[in-house]
Amino acid sequence: MLNAVFNLSGGVGLLLIGMILLSDGLREFAGEALRKGLVRFTGTPLKAFLSGTGVTLVAQSSAATTVTLIGFVSAGLLSFPQALGVVFGASVGSTGTSWLIAILGLHVSLGFYALPLVAIGALLKLLGSERWGALGLAIAGFGMMFVGIDTMQEGMKGLPSAFNLSSMPASSFIGRFVGLLLGIVLTILMQSSTAVVATTLTVLHSGAISFEQAMTLVIGGAIGTTFTGVLAAIGGSVPAKRIALAYVIFNLTAGLVAFLLLPAIMWGVAWMEVETGRQAGSVSLAAFHTLFLSAGVMIFLPLVGPYGRFLERLLPDRGPSFTRHLDSSLLEVRGVAMTAAEQALRDTARELFVCLSSLMDREPPAERKAQAQEIQRALVQIRRFVGDIPTGGGDARALMHAIDHFARLASRLKLSQALHDRLQDQALKQALDHCRQTLALARDGLDGSAPEDWLAQLKLHAKALTDLRKQERHTALRLAGGSRWGPLEALEVVDALRWVERVGYHCWRTCHYLTLDPKQEKDAALAASSQDSPDSEED
Repeated sequence: MLNAVFNLSGGVGLLLIGMILLSDGLREFAGEALRKGLVRFTGTPLKAFLSGTGVTLVAQSSAATTVTLIGFVSAGLLSFPQALGVVFGASVGSTGTSWLIAILGLHVSLGFYALPLVAIGALLKLLGSERWGALGLAIAGFGMMFVGIDTMQEGMKGLPSAFNLSSMPASSFIGRFVGLLLGIVLTILMQSSTAVVATTLTVLHSGAISFEQAMTLVIGGAIGTTFTGVLAAIGGSVPAKRIALAYVIFNLTAGLVAFLLLPAIMWGVAWMEVETGRQAGSVSLAAFHTLFLSAGVMIFLPLVGPYGRFLERLLPDRGPSFTRHLDSSLLEVRGVAMTAAEQALRDTARELFVCLSSLMDREPPAERKAQAQEIQRALVQIRRFVGDIPTGGGDARALMHAIDHFARLASRLKLSQALHDRLQDQALKQALDHCRQTLALARDGLDGSAPEDWLAQLKLHAKALTDLRKQERHTALRLAGGSRWGPLEALEVVDALRWVERVGYHCWRTCHYLTLDPKQEKDAALAASSQDSPDSEED
């Protein structure tokens, strides 16, 4: 009995570690491709469901898919109804491990042959590059999963004779309910429904429990796994809470429907056993696991629109409009955190462009003080969030450039009343026209409603502003002391010209880096020095 308990608990531990390594390794090795796949193939609820299923099958983790999903919803890359389809797909995709164990792990002793995979994976991690090291972790995790299954099977050899649950009544409602509660508790303790299903498959294969008891444990695992989602959503953003609640309602409904239909399902299983002459086993349990979650999808997927609107009304958006989605839960996946930070900066930039446009009119700066303060607070939160993103790649360079130019642009909100009055001078009319067009074009460009060459147009406007500043500066200083301007007025005109030029320039550079392809970042870094001429630097 002691040998069985030690082997079983150790096997579960090895299985869990293997799953973690496999999931984390695959996520790092192919994470960008998986993220792009999620965004690309989510046009309809059905496509979103298939996308979530496929990504979860590859990543071997519904939790990884869910965290990525939260970031995409926060960043505005996916609508909430699209995200619901992915949630349903992630739930069904997580059953892939059940099939792998049922078909291979329990019928072929792969633990011994999987040991070299652990060694190969460890060598790749130690000797390979960062990306190949991630693949090494995945390979080692894959091998460790089968070592864990073999260890569990070894422990189960003597368990049926010492502790056999299959003889206990399971056909009564009380017996099934006890099995359901046990599955829920085990999932909460292990923090993994996949581990509970794997353990259940192993115990069923050894004959220690009946098929009906195994089904109640699997249903309990599906319900219990929602507890992890609830914990992850506590203190999280509104999208995180919505997705967690959607996951809870979906799994709970699918699980309860399957539990209530167990008598009818068992009748069908008995009929199949008679017709085929084969007893239901691990493969049948894996099929049941997939089918009852798929039945839940058939219930919810046609109602994804009303269901999404119901959850949005139940959990409305609150908090600052620009940065309400920047919460620590997104930091678990670097790419998702980067996407969310970039979108927050885009939203704040659009508001900043509106605020700067109003300042070039006759509206006093004091009228925009509250808006300016909100933009500054948003900038502080974005910088702090980006500072917390785990390091490990050069993909942050463009975002850091964008934040730098945005901060300089935001500093233009602090202009004196005298400078604001000078902006209305006739000498600045042409420059102001260029700057207004720059801000309007930039706002449309970040919204996706500008022409394809909008960045090139921004660059032309920025250059025109630089040329105008040089030209009008000499004119203003030459005319200083004349009938048009005194020395102080001439200097104020020069300051106003510089203010307009820097607004146009930093607006262009902010948009340039916010839309820069990561593959172009190296070239952009080399060319950055040529973008600023010495006489256009900040004074």
